[in-house]
This record gives sequence, structure tokens and C-alpha cells, in this order.
Amino acid sequence: MQEVKQTCQTINTLNDLAQLTNYSLMDTLNSDPDAKENGIDHLPRQVLSGHYVPVNPTPIKAPVYIAHSKNFFDELGFCDSLATSEDFIRLFSGDTSQLPKPLRKIGWATGYALSIYGREYYEQCPFKTGNGYGDGRAISILEAVINGKRWEMQLKGGGRTPYCRGADGRAVLRSSIREFLAQEHMHALGVPTSRSLSLYASQTEKVKRPWFLNGSYSKDPEVMIEEAVAITTRVAPSFLRVGQLELFGRRARKNEHPKAMEELEMIVLHLIDREYSDVIDTNLTTEGKVVLLAREFRSRLTSLVANWIRVGYTQGNFNGDNCAAGGFTLDYGPFGFIDMFDPKYQPWTGGGVHFSFLNQPQAAERNFQMFCKALQPLLQSHENETQQLHEIRDGFSKVIQAKMIQMWASKLGLQTFNATLFNELVKLMIETSVDYTIFFRELSSVPDDISVLTKSFYDDSIYDDKILKSWSEWLDKWKSLIKDTNPIDINATSPKSCERLSKEMKQVNPKYTLREWFLVPAYKEAQKGDYTLIKELQEVMTNPYTEQSCEIEEKYYRKKPSEFFEIAGISHISCSS
Repeated sequence: MQEVKQTCQTINTLNDLAQLTNYSLMDTLNSDPDAKENGIDHLPRQVLSGHYVPVNPTPIKAPVYIAHSKNFFDELGFCDSLATSEDFIRLFSGDTSQLPKPLRKIGWATGYALSIYGREYYEQCPFKTGNGYGDGRAISILEAVINGKRWEMQLKGGGRTPYCRGADGRAVLRSSIREFLAQEHMHALGVPTSRSLSLYASQTEKVKRPWFLNGSYSKDPEVMIEEAVAITTRVAPSFLRVGQLELFGRRARKNEHPKAMEELEMIVLHLIDREYSDVIDTNLTTEGKVVLLAREFRSRLTSLVANWIRVGYTQGNFNGDNCAAGGFTLDYGPFGFIDMFDPKYQPWTGGGVHFSFLNQPQAAERNFQMFCKALQPLLQSHENETQQLHEIRDGFSKVIQAKMIQMWASKLGLQTFNATLFNELVKLMIETSVDYTIFFRELSSVPDDISVLTKSFYDDSIYDDKILKSWSEWLDKWKSLIKDTNPIDINATSPKSCERLSKEMKQVNPKYTLREWFLVPAYKEAQKGDYTLIKELQEVMTNPYTEQSCEIEEKYYRKKPSEFFEIAGISHISCSS
């Protein structure tokens, strides 16, 4: 897709933004032939063909400004005052009735297929066909080319679409705060992700959601509570998902309608234009592009998951429809940052071990297999390209293993990964119950002894002489390995090389991560109209590698309090609401 070249400019008004719009998806792909021209299409129904459904967002009532991403505004060239201007608030709280041209009043929602850990599902949708899955409450409202880069802006909680499956199409303030803060935190951590633009809540509109009693240990919600609705705007080059390609791949495989194969090719080529045009030559045949797409997506997806584990992030529900085909983090529903190290950590009670912390590489491989399966119909009668696609698919585990080894070596400050040392470390971390973030950050100081590492120990391990002796022995092995295998300038044999090694490790191992027990007070205060903690978390979590004030360190660089363990809504959640 040919991007429009622009010089950097400041966007002061909604009219300035309007001049940058470029609706590539709606202008180049097929609309659902059964869609309504006026965009009033908010009841659940089957969508049998087409790439998108034109649909109007439903504005929230009496919107109030909560927050905007100052960092992202600055990157886009948006003036900060724009976030609190009347017409900007109106648009990004869902009211598209009064817009300067060429902004369009009608947005769009997309459908996708459901696969869970590599298994196709159909009957879970209301129609038992799989034609009811899609953006049930996420509505894209514009695409714009800003400073030469294309961005799609999507309202999360923007009202019902044909894919809502009977739900109300709303997001609540609690989950909106989580997503708003998490996206910008992940970006600051150096992890590819969708971004946060703005967050508005309704002063009057509320919806009911299942939730937990205060202090409950339940794994299932026990009560219905009323919560304020909100809309957060998330932004990405595109919101194309593996699940979308799966949907069109299934239709082409089964020849479900006359244009099924054509629509599969269209959306694959559109994905390449939106996300991979810098690495895939437009002059190649479709078959050649498909092979390169698979290889490039494999590279991005493996790097992404290695980065997740590096920073202690668990996606929680890593289905194909929650996997961005552009290779970045998408859909912050039941996510969580790990506290006490546990390979099987899973913040979502419905997720199971297959989506747990250290199983994420396997979950990614299942999604990649489904991605390749969706591409397969485009290579019919092309034996050579088909073989290449199979080899790329089958090579996933080898590629991600290499990425994981590289990641673990970097966390440990090693130039060469040592499996024996690493396996001993994992065993000790589990046996001792260490805080994942604090341990690696303290190790990054290249300590002379284990005293600083014990800051990360939970329970009574700090008083166990046998465990302390094992840690001392491990630390000695680690330092010996650094001295024997690292280059002299980062082998910790001199104050200068020790300082450089520490600096490198601290750029890999964050000091601050967005733990759930930090978020809970923020959204509880926000429900009372106090947004102070949201702003504080914005500041802290967009500087996750930086040494901050003593006050901030005392508040946010500490182990999870014992009273929060196993508590519903803090240690685990049942849904994203």
C-alpha cells in the first residue's frame, strides 16, 4: 500500500486530523452484502461474506475525560489540549454524528474464526456455524496516515455490532483502565503492542457485570455489580488477526460462497500492504508473497513471545483471534504480570495451563499453525511454495527455541547461554518462591553476594540455610561463567566492565511492571472520580527501566503482599468485562 509522504506537523484540531484520513480497509476490501447503508446494524446476526460490516458506534452518555497518552500524542504530533476538546471527546466517546469531512460517520467491525490451541471451533457461536464471531464491542472509526505512517483507531466498548452475540457492547471503567495503562507500559518495555490514545468514561451510564465478593477466594464470579461504562481508543497499524485469516481460509477451503477464494486472497494481500510492505516486494506473485509473509510473521511472533516472557507478561487467552497478524500484543483482556515465579502462572481462571506463562511459546506455535493453514488454499497447485510453507510452519519450534535461549542469556547477562546454569536457576526460583521482576533486577546489579537477591524471596526461604547455600553456589557459578565466557569489557573483572554489564542487564530486566495489585486501587479510586493513581501509574509504568524516587520505589518496587495471594480480582480474574 503506497503510503502518503508527509512532513511532521502538529495536529491541533479534529479538522487537522480529518485531513489525514485514508480509509484503506473500507475502500479496498468487500463490505458485507447484507449490511445496512446507514450503519445501524447492532443486533446479533450471521455475517456470511465480506471483510467488514459498516456500523455506527453507540456513544456513551455524558462522557468525561479520564486520561490520554501524552507520550503517544507527542509521537503522533497531537497537541495535548486536543484530548479535552469538545469535538475530540465526542468522537472518541463514540459520537460520530458531527464530524468534519472527510471523516466518515460510519465505522466498521470485522469477523473472525475461533480456534483454541490449534483446534477449530464452530458451535460455540449462537448460530452453531462460526459465523457469529468477531468485533462484538470494538469498532474502528478511522484510518489516518500521520507523518508517513498508517494508524487505525478503534473504540473498545463502542457499542453493539452484529458480532455482539447478545452482549451489551460496552466495556467498563475497570477493564478500560487496565488496557489503557497496559498498552503504553508494554510499549515502554520495548514489547510490540497496540497503543493507547484516550480514555473517557460515562458520568451516568452503567452496566451490570459478574464479579467477586470483596476478599473472596472464588474462581468464579459470585455477584452482579453495576459499573460505569468507558471507551478506550486503541491504535495500531491494523487490527487484522490470525482469526480473521482463519475465517476466510475456512470459507475458501470449503468453498462456502462464490467469492470465498477471492476474499481470502484480498485480505492476505491487504495484510501484507498494511503490515509487511517494507519487507515483501510488491512485484512478487501472490504465492511468493504468501511464503514470505509466513516467514516474516514467524519471526515477529517468536520475538514477541520471547519478549513477553522476558518482562513477565502472560496473555492469558492467547487464542487465534487474540493474536495480531502484524506480530504485536493485542487484546488486553485477562492478562497479568507475574509476581512470584511460577511456570504455570495463569491470571485467567478460564485459561488453563495451555495459556500459562511458560507455555506461551507452545500456544504461539498453535496459532502459527492455524495461520499457515489459513494461507494454504492460496497455494493450491503450487507445489514448491506449498513445500516452503510447510517447512516454515514446521520450523517454528526451532526458531522460538533460539529466540528463547537468546532472551534468557540476555536476562542473565551472558554472551553464551548455559543450559545447566539456567536449569539450576529455574529449580531454585521455584523452590525459593522468588519475585520474578525483583530477582532479575537485583541480579542486574552484579552483586558480590546473595544479600540483595534475598529481597526477592517470598515466604521463609531467607531463613533456610540450605537454600541460601544453594543460592551462593549458583551465584558463584554465574559469576565464573561471566568471567570465562563474556568479552573482557563486560565480564565483571574490573569496576568498569562490571558497571557496563550491569547497565546492559538493566536495559533487559525492568524495575517496574504493571502488577494487578497496583491496578486495583487505581480503578477503585477512579470509580469515585479520583484519577490521581491512574496518572501516577502512567508516569511510573512508562519509565519501567528507570531508577525513580525513593517514594516511588517503596510503593512500586516490592513483593506482592501476602494478603493478596489467591484473592479473586487481584490474583486471578474470570473475565475482561
